Amino acid sequence: MKDYEHIVIWLDYFNKNLKKSKGRRVGLEKCVFDPSLKELMDATKDAGFEITESNDKVRFPKRPFVRSGYVILPKESSKTKILNKISEKLVSKRSKQTR
Repeated sequence: MKDYEHIVIWLDYFNKNLKKSKGRRVGLEKCVFDPSLKELMDATKDAGFEITESNDKVRFPKRPFVRSGYVILPKESSKTKILNKISEKLVSKRSKQTR
């Protein structure tokens, strides 16, 4: 049964290596190369969201041959707004690491 109180945020939404047709949901300037689940969880917490559940042994439906991961959050606003907040934190964390 579909859960309307929570949303699923997949790692592939922020993967700079993917085309939009393969599952990326934000623009290239808001993505990083091959994000990890730990990075996604840290960025989600930094953006002010509470993680309900996470899993790293799943496969994204558009790429069933590659293991991915996701986090589940309570739905507080639109998914696009949530993705943009998380992507800001993810990109800023990654840019700090490379300096």
